[in-house]
Amino acid sequence: MIKIYYSSQFIKSLKRLPENIAILVEGKQSFFMINPFNPLLKTHKLKGKLKEYYSFSVNSEYRVIFKLINKGKVLFFDIGTHEIYKN
Repeated sequence: MIKIYYSSQFIKSLKRLPENIAILVEGKQSFFMINPFNPLLKTHKLKGKLKEYYSFSVNSEYRVIFKLINKGKVLFFDIGTHEIYKN
């Protein structure tokens, strides 16, 4: 099972989400902890300035950006709409 760490940016962004999205995040996180590359998550490696990160889908609008720390450990870096890729 995957151990998840949370950046201060992720926690801050999570608190700003609508409640229904925050609930979806909890459900997706459960899938993620079992298999980060579950096809339902649509996990993919990012490019450009975020090339060290991956992203998975919460729904059609929201994404979680994360980084693999080492085997079995990840850092949830940020969460938001596609705008988070531009920061």
